[in-house]
Amino acid sequence: MKKAVSYLLAFMGLTTACGQQSYEDFDVKQFSEIVEVQGSVVLDVRTEKEYNEGHLEGAINIDQAQKDFIERAKAELPTGKTIAVYCRSGRRSASAAGRLVAEGFKSVNLKGGIIAWKDAGKKVVVDKYETDVFKTKSGKRVKMYALMHGSIRIEYDGREIEVDPVSKLGDRTIDYSEMPKADYILVTHEHGDHYDEAVLRTLTKEGTQIVMNKRCAEMYGAGKAMANGDKEQIADDITVEAVPAYNTTEGRQQYHPKGRDNGYIVSIDGLRVYIAGDTEDIEEMGSFGDIDVAFMPCNQPYTMTPEQLVKAAKTVKPKVLFPYHYGKTDVSGIASQLAGEGIDVRIRHYE
Repeated sequence: MKKAVSYLLAFMGLTTACGQQSYEDFDVKQFSEIVEVQGSVVLDVRTEKEYNEGHLEGAINIDQAQKDFIERAKAELPTGKTIAVYCRSGRRSASAAGRLVAEGFKSVNLKGGIIAWKDAGKKVVVDKYETDVFKTKSGKRVKMYALMHGSIRIEYDGREIEVDPVSKLGDRTIDYSEMPKADYILVTHEHGDHYDEAVLRTLTKEGTQIVMNKRCAEMYGAGKAMANGDKEQIADDITVEAVPAYNTTEGRQQYHPKGRDNGYIVSIDGLRVYIAGDTEDIEEMGSFGDIDVAFMPCNQPYTMTPEQLVKAAKTVKPKVLFPYHYGKTDVSGIASQLAGEGIDVRIRHYE
């Protein structure tokens, strides 16, 4: 313990010749101690592909080669903690650590990178699901897991939010018994790819709050039924607003009739997340206000075509857009169609 503290103190006092703070290279033992003892934030600056092949437990992934590296770092990393940076061999992370220090962060670099870490017998993990991390207005982290189709897991401040949790879709399955119990569950409507009664019971614990549309609440026999336009404060720092979700194209209205199903705008400590549910590009989208993160569906004929999704995104104008619920629809061209709109389009495994 004393040795770990001395490392931290040495790091905090390190300055360059011009009097500006710099980063320090730590070997595996030093790096491990500052992470485990001091609770530093671990940052993996490799590519997403490298990260998905194996990373340090709890590491945030921001590729240092991307143009928005510093922008994302400022949005996702706390300024009050040491940022423990690593890459494959230590070269890219050294550069990233220097750039972070220049922006006011405290940073250390893992000498030898993840290669040295594995050679020392240290633990490396592989995530089952893709994740994205955002920061709330007060600097708290919100981690979003891309489970499948319309199912999203959100982790925030020690609490769990599950959206449309479903255990099986085609040949894809999710074992919710491996996940923490939910504090809050949101269900948009009663279709089998959104409503799974057995999973709801698996995720429920004492005090779990379940928000549903009226039909789901009737089917489940419990939960808070919300209609379009209703707004609920489910925690001091979390509000849920039920918004319309329906089909408009002739011959599709029977899939999702107007007034039955919900989309949700969830405000998490000021971070506004729009979960569209099953909908087309409806006029109400123009009244949603500022949206930080949007999940918008794209599987014709049940929800939107790619063209409709592009139109809807231009209306909502989220900072980050996740096309989801897309099945076999090709969503690869959406990012290029939204180029210049200021929308960060992220394609995850939401087939």
